[in-house]
Amino acid sequence: MAISTPFNAATAAYGNASRLINQAAKPNTDLQALAGSNGGGSFADILAQQVQGVVEAGKTSDSMAIDMVNGKANVVDMVTALSETEIAIESMVTVRDRVISAYEEIMRMPI
Repeated sequence: MAISTPFNAATAAYGNASRLINQAAKPNTDLQALAGSNGGGSFADILAQQVQGVVEAGKTSDSMAIDMVNGKANVVDMVTALSETEIAIESMVTVRDRVISAYEEIMRMPI
């Protein structure tokens, strides 16, 4: 069971990446719906939703990995789910790095 846990986590990460990419590829109308009619959502809310999307994709990838071990899933689907999760995680890491960089730059500003 301990051997399958890292594998399932990696599979989940790849699935989450795919979901983030699919959400980013949608038309602007989806982004407007996300902002709402009250002037827009907060950055924290939007970020939390994206992180939740990564978690959901991870769960999907985990279930696909389990199906693969049980012989119920296709190898191509499994590899695709893993690569999608990897992309989602890389995207989230990039966003994190940019936020940290912006914070550090703000802290260096003279008052």
